[in-house]
Amino acid sequence: MKHIRNINMGSTLNFASALTMAVALTLSFVSCSNESEPAINQGNAKEIPMTFEATYPGISSRATEEGFESNDKIGLYVAASDAPLEIGGTLVNNEPMTFDGTNWTATRTLYWDEGTYNAYAYYPYIKGISSIEDQPFSVSLDQSTAKTTEKLGGYEASDLLFAAKKGITASASPVNLTFKHIMSKLTIRLIKGEDFEGDMPTDATVYIHNTIPTATIDLQAGVATRNMKGNRQTIIAHHDFSTIYSAIIVPQRIENRMPLIEVEMKGVSYLFESKFQFKAGTEHLVNLIISDNPEKVKIDVGGEVQGWNESN
Repeated sequence: MKHIRNINMGSTLNFASALTMAVALTLSFVSCSNESEPAINQGNAKEIPMTFEATYPGISSRATEEGFESNDKIGLYVAASDAPLEIGGTLVNNEPMTFDGTNWTATRTLYWDEGTYNAYAYYPYIKGISSIEDQPFSVSLDQSTAKTTEKLGGYEASDLLFAAKKGITASASPVNLTFKHIMSKLTIRLIKGEDFEGDMPTDATVYIHNTIPTATIDLQAGVATRNMKGNRQTIIAHHDFSTIYSAIIVPQRIENRMPLIEVEMKGVSYLFESKFQFKAGTEHLVNLIISDNPEKVKIDVGGEVQGWNESN
């Protein structure tokens, strides 16, 4: 006996119609989504704008209150990875990039090109670069001056930073530039000695003597070299807070014992003599123990910090 299955043609047609409608709606949704978020043409590098992020030394996020601030400006180079960095003829030549508190922007839109590139950046921005290998640079002799919205303070203008990112190609994603310090930093803490009467003043003036403030900078390697013909001068340190002071120093070695740190407070001068080696990218911590007798100042070298940040 043959078994005959009843087939409901109406149900089959309704199911097929529903399936067709669902597919159509899905395609329509995908089409609308693509229209609302146009994709960047990855096939043509010259149509892709460059974007950059910058990470301050010793800070994991790209901008914090201890790091870059609004209106800070870096200088940017982008050059072919198989060619040396030059003053001109590269894809991007000493382009000023300004931070608005969130993003870094140039005065014009920068575009990628085909190929592989290296990016180099430094801070603070220098207008009119004269040499890639031996760019003149000087730390400020008065680093106690304050930073304003119009001008960097003496300390900030002296703290030269450098970043390099190699082997990059055109991408819609931002290139992260991780900066490092290339100068040296001396941090001085004034400590009250056992025989010092009264409270330790918080308005002292601290001087760093006998260092050479001039250098040349290799903008491709990120290296500062002391000016061999430079004169030894005196730097007024920055007052960080309370009894702590600091100064940015060109990396160098003081071979012979000579006046190095001087503290003036309450009309009295305390002078400390020493040899010293200021290492690149290093913060040197020094405690000065102040006595009632200016001739009995003691020093305690507290150590070194590599790649310091301003919250140390």
